Amino acid sequence: MWWSSQALRRVGTYSQSWLKGLHPAAKHSHVQQHGRLSTCSSSTQKEYAFEMACSNIRYGVGVTAEVGMDCKNLGARSVCVMTDSNLVKLAPVKTTLDSLNREGISYQVYDKCRVEPTDESFKAAIRFAKEGDFDVYLAVGGGSVMDTCKAANLYATNPSADFLDYVNAPIGKGLPVTHTLKPLIAVTTTAGTGSETTGTAVFDFLELKAKTGISQRALRPTLGIVDPLHLNTCPERVMAYSGIDVLCHALECYTNLSYTDRDRPSNPLLRPAYQGFNPISDIWAQHALRMTTKYMKRAVYDCGDEEARSSMHLASSYAGIGFGNGGVHLCHGMCYPISSQGKKFKSKDYSQDYALIPHGLSVIITAPAVFEFTAPACPERHIKAAECLGVDVRNVKRGDAGRVLSDRLREIMNDLETPNGLMDLGFQSQDVPSLVKGTMPQHRLTKLCPRPFQEEDIATLLEKSMRVF
Repeated sequence: MWWSSQALRRVGTYSQSWLKGLHPAAKHSHVQQHGRLSTCSSSTQKEYAFEMACSNIRYGVGVTAEVGMDCKNLGARSVCVMTDSNLVKLAPVKTTLDSLNREGISYQVYDKCRVEPTDESFKAAIRFAKEGDFDVYLAVGGGSVMDTCKAANLYATNPSADFLDYVNAPIGKGLPVTHTLKPLIAVTTTAGTGSETTGTAVFDFLELKAKTGISQRALRPTLGIVDPLHLNTCPERVMAYSGIDVLCHALECYTNLSYTDRDRPSNPLLRPAYQGFNPISDIWAQHALRMTTKYMKRAVYDCGDEEARSSMHLASSYAGIGFGNGGVHLCHGMCYPISSQGKKFKSKDYSQDYALIPHGLSVIITAPAVFEFTAPACPERHIKAAECLGVDVRNVKRGDAGRVLSDRLREIMNDLETPNGLMDLGFQSQDVPSLVKGTMPQHRLTKLCPRPFQEEDIATLLEKSMRVF
C-alpha cells in the first residue's frame, strides 16, 4: 500500500465499507421518503435548519480599479497581494497594483501560488503571510490563488495552529475556526471555481496522493470582485475546463442529499458549510445550469463574445453561492485523487511546466457514470437538471433519469472536445484501487451523495469512466 503508517493512523478505518465510514445513519434501515432513498433513523435527531452564507460580490466591467479604495476603506496599512507566476505579468495584477499605488497603499506581492496547490505550496504561502504582518489580503487569480490566499490568512491569524487543525476530517482534525481573520478581497480571473464566494480552500495532500481541503465559513472573502475584463484573454482550454467546473458545481449541488437528511450538530458552530441541497441553493444551482447551457460553448470558442464570457463569470459566482452552502458530492470527491495521481497529462493553454489535470476536467470525466448511479435516489431532480441543460424531458420516465442526464453530459463533453475518459488522462484499470483509496476519505463531499455506496461502487464508476464516449 502506498500510504505511510502515520497517514493510515490519521485516516483511521475509513477504508472499510461505506456503512462503517461514510454515512453513519446508513447503519439503520433505509426507508423511502418523499421519493428519495432516505438514511433517516428513528434513533437520530435529524437536521431542521440550514444557513446561507456567501461573500459580498461586486460585478462590473473595470471594477478591479476600485480595489485600492476598498483597501483604504478597510484601513489597510500593509496588504498581501497573492497571485501566480503567470498572472503577475498580466493586466489583472497590473490593474490591481495600479489601484493600490493610486491610493498610497503599502503592499507586498507573493507570486508563487501554485496552479492546483499542494500542502507544500500552501505552507510556503503561510510562511510568507506570517512574516509580513499584513492587515488585508488581496487575491488576484483563479481558484488556486484564492484558495492559497484563504489558507494564508487563516494560519497567519492563528500562528500557533498546526496545519492539520483545520483540514477536513478524517484527514485532519476539522476544528471550527474561532479566531478572527483579516479582510480578504478576491479578484477572480476565471469563470469556474466560484471561490470568491465560498469558505473552501482545496489542496493536494502529497503524503496521501489525494486532494482534500479546508471548509469553514470564516474563510469566505470579505469581497469578491467579478470583472469581465479579465476573461478577454482567457485561453480556450482554461475557459472550457473552468466552465465545466461551474456545470458540475451546480449539478452536484442540485442532486445531492437534502439538508434535512443530515444529523443535527450538537452546536450551531459545528453546522457544516456543505449542508445538502436546500430551497435557496436550488435557486442558484438551477440558474447556473441554465446559464451554462446558453453561454458555455460560445464562451469557449469565441474569446470576443463578451456577452457569453461575462455571463459565464456570473454563472460561476451563482454556482459558487449554491454549492458553497449546499455542497457537492461524488464527482468532486472522486476528482481529488484523479487530479493528485495524474502525472502524465498536460493540456494546451496551461503554462505550467509540470503534468496537471485541470480541476474541471478531473470532475467531469466521471460525471456520466456518477449521475447514472445516483439517479435512482432522486430521479425527479436528475430529470429537472437535464431540463435545465436543455433536454426535452416531457416524456422522460423516472427509470430513465440517469441515462438521459448522462447522455446530455456526454454531448457537452463532446462539444467541448474533452479527453475521452480516464485512459486519455494516463490512467489504466490497475490504477483504480489507489483512486478508490483516495476517494474514500473525502467525507465532506461523499457524505452528501444521495445514494449509499461502498468501495466496490466507486471502483465500478471509475472503470466505467475509463472511456466515456
